[in-house]
Amino acid sequence: MKAEAGVKEARSGAGRRWAIDLRPLRVPAYRRLWTGNSVAMFGFQFTAVAVPVEMYALTRDSFWVGLIGVAAFLPLLVFGLWGGVIADVRDRRQVLLAGSLLLWAATLGLLVQALLGVRSPVLLLALVAVQSVGFAIASPARSAMLPRLVPLDLVPAASTLNYTTNTAATVTGPMVAGLIFGIWGTDTGLPIAYAADALLLTALIWAARGLPALPPEPDPAGAGPRRRGLTGVVDGFRYLATTPVLLLSFGIDLIAMILAMPRALFPEIAEERFGGGAAVGWLFSAIAIGALLGGLTSGWIGRIRRQGLALVVAVVGWGVAVAAAGLAGNLWLAVGLLAVAGAADLVSAVLRQSMLLVYAPDRMRGRLQGVNTVVVAGGPRLGDLRAGTMAAGLGSGVAWIGGGLAAAVLAVLLAVSFPALVRYRTTSTDDTRQP
Repeated sequence: MKAEAGVKEARSGAGRRWAIDLRPLRVPAYRRLWTGNSVAMFGFQFTAVAVPVEMYALTRDSFWVGLIGVAAFLPLLVFGLWGGVIADVRDRRQVLLAGSLLLWAATLGLLVQALLGVRSPVLLLALVAVQSVGFAIASPARSAMLPRLVPLDLVPAASTLNYTTNTAATVTGPMVAGLIFGIWGTDTGLPIAYAADALLLTALIWAARGLPALPPEPDPAGAGPRRRGLTGVVDGFRYLATTPVLLLSFGIDLIAMILAMPRALFPEIAEERFGGGAAVGWLFSAIAIGALLGGLTSGWIGRIRRQGLALVVAVVGWGVAVAAAGLAGNLWLAVGLLAVAGAADLVSAVLRQSMLLVYAPDRMRGRLQGVNTVVVAGGPRLGDLRAGTMAAGLGSGVAWIGGGLAAAVLAVLLAVSFPALVRYRTTSTDDTRQP
């Protein structure tokens, strides 16, 4: 009997080491934010699929689909950095609420133009830009408040939960969107997708309204006043320049997203290679499927000590898997390889976010999260432009496969040229937090 109990205990311990850590959900404020954000992220995936589908239906050109990335990135570049400064000098709850309301208004605009049948690619790009402004304002505040909602030792677990539930939404959302377009077609499916997003986005507004006030913490002696506007942005970059490991982590993520993100090619590949219909939904879901599976078995990530090396390996794995998916002539093989890429991306995302949140002082978290918003959300959009432009000139196959291989090679070159990233080892939370 004792031997039996020992085996069960060992199995239970092994399960805990691999299973996702749910302890942050015991904190009511974090649980509320997690719930609202998860529901809103599920709704946003309807728009994430609907906009490129609508653009391709209007123009029949992947270059225009790639321009969606430009329309989203330019506001992110400006308002992401500015939103990070505001998140450091204002109540982060109020900043999150304001950005969420603007995001909701832009989504309603997408719904109205679809219902009226405006059929304007320029208007579609403009509404995407407004959406991006709302996201850029809300995102730094939402991320920077995390260490104020949960104890510091639970920040990696909370970050993993956020990424995992967000990717769960990106699995189910595009699949449902693909079914909508498969059943009702583009003309009817577009208003349904936009309306669903607008409805579900209200969950984030509900969550923000119910959070406790999160005004700026008192500044430590000698820290100097917190400055707004451009000077505040400069202060954030000045701090980032003194932390080469964080700077390199941003750089390697940009390599991965700009060179290897094949998202803008999905509508064209789905139609020409896989027969259209629900295939586009599977392609948009595939990366998230892998990230979800990676998150559900993420207990081991928190025990990684050589986080820099693990980050490089994950990015190389992402690039190679994306390139292999571009060679696949079978839909399910492509989905499987993109899922492997998604799992690698989950690992790299959790490592980067945990390093950033724990290392940076609270007075800098908003600004650094603003930079992070530009990198994380802007990188894939620049990747959309890169993919669409390459596809227009060299073909979708070269744009997909060549981008993945280039990302893997450049990630290795970055690690070799700047070994500080590979040498980085995590220590205890108390040791890594800076004054």
